[in-house]
This record gives sequence, C-alpha cells and structure tokens, in this order.
Amino acid sequence: MATTKHKSPRILIVTPEITYLPSGMGNMTNRLSAKAGGLADVSASLVSALYELGADVHVALPHYRKMFHVDIGSFIDDELLIYKSKLPEDRIHLAEDRIFYYQDRVYTNSEQTDLKIALAFQREVINNIIPTVKPDLIHCNDWMTGLIPGEARMLGIPSLFTFHNIHTVKTTLATIEDRGIDAAEFWSNLFYSWPPYNYEESRDTNLVDLLCSGIFSSHFINTVSPTFMKEIVDNRHDFIPGDIQWEIASKYHAGCATGILNSPDATCDPETDEFLLENYDAANHVEAKRNNKVQLQERLGLEVNPDAPMFFWPSRLDPVQKGCQLVAEILFQTIDTYWDDGLQIVFVANGAYQQTFHDIAYQHDLYKRVAVCNFEEGLSHIGFAASDFLLMPSLFEPCGLPQMMSAIYGSLPIAHDTGGLHDTIENVDVEQNAGNGFLFQSYDSGGLAWAIDRAMDFYRLDEQNRSTQISRIMDESKKRFNHAVTAQSYIDIYQQMLHRPLVDEVFEKTGK
Repeated sequence: MATTKHKSPRILIVTPEITYLPSGMGNMTNRLSAKAGGLADVSASLVSALYELGADVHVALPHYRKMFHVDIGSFIDDELLIYKSKLPEDRIHLAEDRIFYYQDRVYTNSEQTDLKIALAFQREVINNIIPTVKPDLIHCNDWMTGLIPGEARMLGIPSLFTFHNIHTVKTTLATIEDRGIDAAEFWSNLFYSWPPYNYEESRDTNLVDLLCSGIFSSHFINTVSPTFMKEIVDNRHDFIPGDIQWEIASKYHAGCATGILNSPDATCDPETDEFLLENYDAANHVEAKRNNKVQLQERLGLEVNPDAPMFFWPSRLDPVQKGCQLVAEILFQTIDTYWDDGLQIVFVANGAYQQTFHDIAYQHDLYKRVAVCNFEEGLSHIGFAASDFLLMPSLFEPCGLPQMMSAIYGSLPIAHDTGGLHDTIENVDVEQNAGNGFLFQSYDSGGLAWAIDRAMDFYRLDEQNRSTQISRIMDESKKRFNHAVTAQSYIDIYQQMLHRPLVDEVFEKTGK
C-alpha cells in the first residue's frame, strides 16, 4: 500500500484593504491594517480562515506605509530590512510604489488619484507578485483590481472577482500602459465603452471600465448577498450602469455568479464588547439590556425609563439609499401613537437628514423622546445593546451589517424587504418560534409604520414570552452571522473552481 500527498492549490487574494492578518503569515502581520469599508473585514476573515485550515493562501496589498505605521523617514532600519529580505518567503506581498506610502486612507476624494493608486497596485501585482507567487487561483476585489482577471485569463489561471459595491472608474489603454502595465498582451480580455475593432483603434480613445472588466474577464463572480445579485440580474436598480448589469446577468445565467453575505466583525459581541456598561449573553440579556438602556438615556438626556421601547438608527442619514425620510414623515405620529408606552428613538449617525430630525424634535418638544447624535463608535455599540428595535428602511441594501449586529445584541431589526435585508431577516412568528425581525414590502412611510406596529405588538407580549424569543434570536444570529460562515462560502467557490480541496489530502492506493 502506498500513500500519495497532493500539493495544496495556492490562492492569491488581491485586495486594496484589510483589517488584520493572522500571525505566522509574515513578520509584519500585526502592523497591516487599511480599512475603508466591509471589504477589509471580509478579506481579513477569509485570509484568517484559509490560513487556519492550512491552505496555501497569499495576500497582495498596496504598501500603505503610513497606515501600516512604518517609519518612512527611516525605512531602512533593521526591522524593515529583515522584513524585505524575507518577503518572497512570506505569504504577504506588498506592492511598492511611492504613491501608496503617504496615503492615510484607502480611497481619496480624487478619482484621478485613486486611479493612479489602482494602476500602480495592479502593475506590481501583474509584473511582480503573480510571477513570484505562481498561484493556482486569484481572488480579486472591486474596481481597483479589475485588470487582473484579464491577465489571469491570459495566463490560464482561474479568477474569482468579488464586487462589494458598484463604483467604477474608466481610463484608456494608453494611460494603463503609461503606468507600466503591458495591457497589449491581454487587451482583448477587457471591457470597453464600445466594441473594439483592434488594439490600435482602441488604445487612445476607447475607455476601459475597470469594474466591468473584472466582471467580464473573471471565471466566476460574486457580490455581497444572494438577493442583491438577483435584483441586479432582474434589472431592478436604475443606479447600476447598463453594461455592468448586462455582464453580471450574463455571468449569472451562465452559472458563474452567486451572492455571499458579509458578516459583522467578531468584536461585535455583547458578551465581550468593551463599550458596554454591562456585558451579557442570550441567557442573561434582560437586566443587562435594561441597565444599558438607562445608561444611554441618562447620557443623551432622554426620559429615564428602562421599560420604554427604544428604537435605534445606526446608518448614515442618507435619503437616497437609507430611507431616513420615511422615518421623518412618521416620527411625530409614531411617538404620539405610543406616547403612553414611552417610545423613544435614538439616532447615532451623520448625514443630510440629521438637521431634519433636530427640527422635528425642536418643533414638537420631543427631546425627552428623541436623541440625534453624531456618529461615535462607542455610542453606536451602546445603542445596539440598549435598544429593543433597529430601524433600517433602506431603498436598496447590497448586504448590510447593522441588521446582523442588532440581532446578535438582541435588538430586532425593522427593515424594507430588499437585498441583504431579505437574506438576513425573517418576520417573527412567536407561535412557530421563528424569525428575527420585521420586514415591510411597500417602500413608503405607511409600510414602515406597519412594521413598527408589528414590532410594538411583539414588545407588548408578556416578558417571559418576549425574552424567550430574544434569547433564541441572539443564539441563532451568533451562529449564523460570523466570519467562519462567510469564509466557508468562499472556500466552497474556490473548491468548485479548482475541482479539488484547498488543503493537502492523503490518498491511499493499493499496489495492485
């Protein structure tokens, strides 16, 4: 009998942002953190899960020296020299370019600067990192990596392209090549403003769409929730450019597209949250949430009443997406309807509608019932812990994390039935011991008012019945909404694309 050990496939994850890396991947893992949004958390959790499984995972990042706390003035110190000498042996591959070094955030307010950063990053990945790593599969993320699937297809390497949002940038082949990328070798794998006749005709005037190129040339794509993917395919969102919608739909109908939900950061846990007055879990949430509520009421000048139903707004006050105008339309009516219940609403968010809510509170003298605060991380965490319900009436929501966090903290989400909200919230059914929130179908203030009424029906249940349901929801949500579940979904795609496992396996063979 003989045994044969098969080499694990090598995965290269290309991402412009990440929150952390597991120790052991390289000798600067504790320094590497560059975050603009959920992509950073997803990247971190995926890399960590793959590494813990023993997979041969590598990461390509821009070398944001300022964000990585590398002393630029003395970057030839011993630590960095040792680091650079070991880089080819490590699994962290930092793209080097002067344009990264002094950035204090992943994205700037300048599309021109962001394009230069993106092209410099992709130049290093294409010219240096891919030849060094020799990956079996490349996983790219968002428009800043949109050229790499075209190169991967030319090299015969399977690629997965994840788009976390629909933002894109367009430029010419001439600009791409002027930045050191030999696009001529894979120009036909990119997506242009009009069908290209040949390379010469297209080089100077036919704009390349970076996001659409990543979707077009990759072997498989995914976005951040199954329902948002289907909404795009069904052309339900007019903010998505037609070319991008068409390419996503084409991939979907070819069986090469899916949706994978993001998940909250592991620190978003009421058992360990350092911002809370009192930590708690599903078993002892009742008194702890009441105590956190009283603390928040005192801090914000609200009427102190631990029995008052508290509604919490966690997202930016953006009327284009987040639906804050629906709340504004019924704010006074809602508080007046449930005045005897002591209903309170807390906004911890910045945005265009903040002044509107200040004006409503002033006009009706509701400062004991309504608090409007600028966003603050710690205050937001207390809001999740103190509140009974979360308001999330978004017009569209690719994924959304607040509704997952709120369920983990025992604050039940009230949301419009769309995108990732549809995938993460089910209407509470006490008799069936099921559900975790309240969804409304009609995107108007009447629909939101209906859902708030259902939430108040739930709040008026006897305390034993209500607390039993909240305990169940907290337990189920903690198991369902976590990085391990998200990472496993990506691992499943990798294995589907590679037609083999990600870690070494031992196959026994008889010597017949």
